[in-house]
Amino acid sequence: MTAAVEALRTPSVRDQVSAEEWQARLDLAACYRLAARWGWTDHIYTHFSARVPGTEERFLINAFGLTFPEVTASNLVKVDLAGTVLLDITGRGHNQAGYVIHSAVHAARPDLKAVLHTHTTTGAAVSAQRDGLLMISQHAARYYGRIAYHAYEGFALNLDEQQRLVRDLGDRRVMILRNHGLLAAGRSVGEALQELYFLERACAIQIAALAGGAPLVVPDEAALRQASETYARASGGSYTTRNWEAFVRELDAVDTSYRQ
Repeated sequence: MTAAVEALRTPSVRDQVSAEEWQARLDLAACYRLAARWGWTDHIYTHFSARVPGTEERFLINAFGLTFPEVTASNLVKVDLAGTVLLDITGRGHNQAGYVIHSAVHAARPDLKAVLHTHTTTGAAVSAQRDGLLMISQHAARYYGRIAYHAYEGFALNLDEQQRLVRDLGDRRVMILRNHGLLAAGRSVGEALQELYFLERACAIQIAALAGGAPLVVPDEAALRQASETYARASGGSYTTRNWEAFVRELDAVDTSYRQ
């Protein structure tokens, strides 16, 4: 039997999953491609995940060894909280460090549907600074009183670290992993990406401001609180929806291959 005939006999991933899961796959694959366009990748070593709709114990994550521009809706790997691979057309499986971090958050926070983790230069740089994220920009002010920190424990391969990671995250959606990078989560892929987008921008602004060498101006607490509360109230509603739809339009204008 030829490979072409065999391919016709093999059900597509879309045919094997629910409509809701396929949409989650489209959203997560788009998120990977957007991150690639923005230069957020660390080759094959960072991870985004999304909970499979209608479940609390299954999530989607990238196949280990694929770069972000190679991720598609079909080649995302479906795993359970125990790390068992449930669907993987690549045969590559998933990265253990990605599993440790993402399964911990998905298990502890059923309210969160997506978890995004990056190792960008500016994010890692801020994670190494003693005072963490400085409230010196409107982008940073979104996270006033809303950001968590987790101490570096080496490569995230130890399952024992999971309990400390979720303890440090608490009820928040954004976290700086010290000497490592950034983590953002949301009640949808769009919300998680919105959180990470502004956090990444805040870190880039901070590094640029510190490099300038001039004294920094920090807004007063009332202004910071107002900015943070306003952003928190808007997240998850039409503000987030419009933001996500604009991101997808931006991607679709140049590349729709993630939809495969």
